[in-house]
This record gives sequence, structure tokens and C-alpha cells, in this order.
Amino acid sequence: MRTVKASEIGSFLFCQRSWSYQKQGYEPENRAALNAGTEYHATGGKKVAAAILLKWGAWIALLAALVLLAVGGILLLFQ
Repeated sequence: MRTVKASEIGSFLFCQRSWSYQKQGYEPENRAALNAGTEYHATGGKKVAAAILLKWGAWIALLAALVLLAVGGILLLFQ
């Protein structure tokens, strides 16, 4: 019995006919469009990762500003 890969299951669930063609060795006629779509999604993933990092950076900067404000307020109280 051969091992079934998760990508095969995903391909089958998405389109059974396409999965069947792949198993028979047929190549898609729109390979250029498929490659362009793969590249597009890879670029989008990088943008999402950058946005997440920027969001974390903003939270850290806000926290640092609040700490500095609190320290400044405490120093003013004890002068």
C-alpha cells in the first residue's frame, strides 16, 4: 500500500477530475498561469508576514512609550 500525501488529498478534495488527470500523468495546459498564481500567493504571504511584524513592532513601541511615560510621571512625583 502506498502512502497518500496531504497535498494529494487536498488536490482530490478541490477537484477530483484534476486529481485523476494528475495521476494519469497529464500536464495542465495553463502551466504559466499556475506558476504565476503560485508566485502571486508567495508574494502575498511575504506581505502578510511583514504586516504581522510591523504590527508587533507597533505594540512594542506603544508599550515602550507607556513605560517611559510612567517612569517620567513617577520621577516628577518624587522631585
